Amino acid sequence: MDNRHSILTDTLPDQAVFALDIGTRSIIGMVGMPDGDRIHIVAIERAEHTKRAMIDGQIEDIDQVAKIAGQVKDRLEKKLGCRLDKVSVAAAGRALRTESVTYEMELPRPQKIDAESISRLEAGAISEAEKLFMNREDRESDRQFYLVGYTVSRYYLDNYMISNLIDHHGRVLKADIIATFLPTEVVESLYAAMHKIGLEVASLTLEPIAAINAAIPQNIRLLNLAMVDIGAGTSDIAVCRDGCVTGYTMAILAGDEITETIMKEYLVDFDTAEKIKSEIDEGAEIHFTDILGFEQIITRESIFECIKEASSRLCEEISAKILEVNGGVPSAVFLAGGGSRLSGLKEGIVEHLKIDPKRVAIAGNNFKINAYSDEYDLENPEFATPLGIVISAGFSIVNDSFRVILNDRPAKLFRSGSFTIMDVLMMNGYNYQDMIGRSGQNLVVSVNGKRTVFYGEKAEPSVLKLNGEETQLSDPVNTEDWIVFVPASRGKNASAMLSDVAELGKGNKVLVNDEEVKEDVPLKSGDSIEIESAAAGTKEEPVQNAGVERTEEAGSGSLNTASAAPVPQAGNGEGEKSRGSKGKITFFLNNNPLTLPLKPDHHPYYLMDMLEYSGLDFKNVTGQVVLEVNGENGYFQQELHSRDRIMIYQVK
Repeated sequence: MDNRHSILTDTLPDQAVFALDIGTRSIIGMVGMPDGDRIHIVAIERAEHTKRAMIDGQIEDIDQVAKIAGQVKDRLEKKLGCRLDKVSVAAAGRALRTESVTYEMELPRPQKIDAESISRLEAGAISEAEKLFMNREDRESDRQFYLVGYTVSRYYLDNYMISNLIDHHGRVLKADIIATFLPTEVVESLYAAMHKIGLEVASLTLEPIAAINAAIPQNIRLLNLAMVDIGAGTSDIAVCRDGCVTGYTMAILAGDEITETIMKEYLVDFDTAEKIKSEIDEGAEIHFTDILGFEQIITRESIFECIKEASSRLCEEISAKILEVNGGVPSAVFLAGGGSRLSGLKEGIVEHLKIDPKRVAIAGNNFKINAYSDEYDLENPEFATPLGIVISAGFSIVNDSFRVILNDRPAKLFRSGSFTIMDVLMMNGYNYQDMIGRSGQNLVVSVNGKRTVFYGEKAEPSVLKLNGEETQLSDPVNTEDWIVFVPASRGKNASAMLSDVAELGKGNKVLVNDEEVKEDVPLKSGDSIEIESAAAGTKEEPVQNAGVERTEEAGSGSLNTASAAPVPQAGNGEGEKSRGSKGKITFFLNNNPLTLPLKPDHHPYYLMDMLEYSGLDFKNVTGQVVLEVNGENGYFQQELHSRDRIMIYQVK
């Protein structure tokens, strides 16, 4: 105790970790100090929710959760004699989703694999996982989700499994990843509750990741193991093999399923039912008072019979989730969390998994590998998540001292390991389109059988800076770095009036989609315009306005940006004349010359400006898009120069 107070003074040292496990039934606070290769747990406090502020691990009442979390914080501060201002937490919720995908990327030629290539591979894998998730039929269409993190399970180079791709030579890259998504409200409500009690979220991870970091240390993850953290509202599940976590998921049944069954059977309130559940193993008889005021005495056997069906459902659901995420029966199962102590649970898991009873154990024995305490019994399985949060942060698995500022606010960093610019942006709600932008839609019509195109405005390129300098998506991020990111803004869609292609009111007969029109009207893509001279009965040459491309064959409908890619030299004499004084610039795109007018604002062209000229349909991309400038990997914000050789193509 004396040694502890000599370490913790008025403020918590930078290396210390304050963790809060915000559960459905209670909040546990834990403070630890790294001590060599273990964490010294110096203080633990716990407070029960006074009402149901959490549902299935998800915050329902932010004020109530903040109130109880504040009580835990205050007790720890009094015990330690210091102020707590940063906290490490873990997010949970029954809406947790995971997607496992294998993604392959083929390079144009065998080459040395650099960080940018690996970044593109992982970005492609994440996009594929996101696509699978967003297209699922059971997804709630009105909810928004975070990519909270991803784990690369394996890399392959030319179909050979390899642990690290960097600096190897090859052509075909492949990665197995697990991507995890959470509803934005789960994350934002957690941040809001912490903000209310003056705490800054220093690190954020997922509950199953935290629990497995405590229950299954790295040195035994070569085995195929499963960890189940059974709380009040949810049961978090994580599995590992070959040295890494290979999947995590959540069962929506947990301890409350048993509690609610006891409530209905014996007509008791929730707290009394919880007490009955916890006393099953303490004696042959249990005494309590029901909601009608009658005192009752029941036997252990009658309680077991009461909860038998609910307990079986819980074991069946947990076992099914283990088999689903692991692809089969694991070598062993660790049960953690307060619900793991429920009598008969271990036996039920053994029965449903059809596994050797000696291979299902209550977690806790391995906690001492990474943590110790002079005052507390850390082998309590209920400490799996809070201890896991402390271990994760204290050992830089998710480091509370690793702080990145994104647009003047601390960035949300969910997962472990190193980070790139791309990782940080995607974990904070930005997506692919925010990074590259999209030009406005073109307007394509037919005028006397000839296709006429009005082009949408180009996207305003994104701004991306790291510590005040221009950067690229694959660049690594270090602690205390600050990132400025302004998403690309989509260009305005093209618009045009009938008067832009036809002279009205001069005796001409103008038909739009076979109907005569005498007044100026806005045009829509796919419109067919016929202009006839009333005097001669012949078709008039359409009005030619600057910025309009005309081709000999009429389009039959609305065309997308890629299929209507502009031919820069097209247009009438007036348009070219008006731009000629400002000069032109020539690039070589996909081995063809591309001449463009200088931008009116004198800004340079960027690589992202070339996307609409590439011929690719970015609404229907089915493979990895490769960007190269002068034979080197390019990035969206890269400034282009006259006669640069640009390659933009898709690898399927």
